[in-house]
Amino acid sequence: MAGNDPTETGGLFIGRRPGTAPLRYRGKPATGSPVRRRLDALLAGAILVVEALLLTTIWGPQPAGWLWIGSHVFHATGSVTFGILVAFVGMLTTIFSTIAIAMRLDRVWKLVRRASGHEQKKGALEPMVVTSMVIAGSAFLLWFLIIHGPGNLVGKG
Repeated sequence: MAGNDPTETGGLFIGRRPGTAPLRYRGKPATGSPVRRRLDALLAGAILVVEALLLTTIWGPQPAGWLWIGSHVFHATGSVTFGILVAFVGMLTTIFSTIAIAMRLDRVWKLVRRASGHEQKKGALEPMVVTSMVIAGSAFLLWFLIIHGPGNLVGKG
């Protein structure tokens, strides 16, 4: 039996958790020509732009589009519940699909970035999602509290 068996160590696993070992590359890959590496860097930048544009749709256009579709379903069926259900299910489906596509793009971005000569171990997806969330939340609060909210004096009185 292994020396790190939980029954021998009081229920504690001693050692490294599975999947947390350091990355070991087979060997240093052949580097491309400077022109090839520059083209790979440009391609990596283009992939990052597409990923950023894709992620921006999560916070505005997708929910607004599904609310519009839900309102049309409500007017066609006369059922508020069915309209909300269609909007909610559609919104979740497209947002999760968008995130899945963005994850695939992020993996491709890491590979292309490595091909361009950079030591890229982490993707850009997480910082991009957090940054876009902060920007979208700040823009919403600005609109809600200042532009359209209690600070708006246009049309009152």
